[in-house]
Formats: sequence, structure tokens, C-alpha cells
Amino acid sequence: MDDIDRAILRELQTDGRIAYADLGPKVGLSASAARQRLQRLLDSKAVQVVGVTDPMAMGGQAMALLGIGVDGDPRTVADALAERPEVVYSVLTSGGFDLFAEVVAPGPKALLDFVNDVVRPLDGVREIRSFPYFGIHTHRFLWDVG
Repeated sequence: MDDIDRAILRELQTDGRIAYADLGPKVGLSASAARQRLQRLLDSKAVQVVGVTDPMAMGGQAMALLGIGVDGDPRTVADALAERPEVVYSVLTSGGFDLFAEVVAPGPKALLDFVNDVVRPLDGVREIRSFPYFGIHTHRFLWDVG
């Protein structure tokens, strides 16, 4: 991946639907060259273009990152959480928690109820730390592509 590929990725992070006619000049290429570059990245599986929803824009008013400690295999808990519509993602870790789960709920009470009524009773869960965040900012993931 070279500097032009990284520039293409930065532009796509800002606007994943950008037209090649607009993308090309922004990265120093013609529209057709930008299309070919992006197609090469897609074909190599180095890049995947997907739509990502914004949970807050879809009615969620409370979000939290849950740090979860588990006795036993944390994959069982992660799999159970991944089935829930309130869970944006669950991921295994090798740090102070066995897994993290990002959760979105209609409001603070619903978030608390989810933690107490759904997560806490799962077999193996021994500890939950909730890191709530509230706000009106767009929920976006941007990675530094160099």
C-alpha cells in the first residue's frame, strides 16, 4: 500500500460514497485511475467498503463500553452478547478485562436494565465495569491509514 492508496482510504473514511470524479483529483489521479486503484484494493481484500449505522441516530440515547471479567471461557459470553440487538460489538481482549462490549440503549434506565438483567446473569460473568458515554456527536470509526 503506497501513499496514494492511503489517501484514497482517508477520503473514503470521510465519504464512503464519493464519486470517482471527485475522488481522483483529491488524491492526484484521474477518475478512472482512482477507480482502478480502489478496485485493486478491493480485489486484494485489503479494503472492504461497508455501511456502518450510527446507533445514536437510530434512536439510542445511551451508550456504554462494558469491560467484562469472566470465569471460564470468555468466548461463550462474547457469543451470547453478540446475539443481542443492544450490542454494537463484542471483542475478546488480553488485558485487564476478558472482553469488551459496546452497548446502545434507548436511555440510561434501559442501559442499566440491560447490564443488570441481561449481562450480569450470564454464566461466568464475575465483573462488569460500565463506561457510559452520552452526547450528540456522530459515532464514527476512523483508522489512521498512514
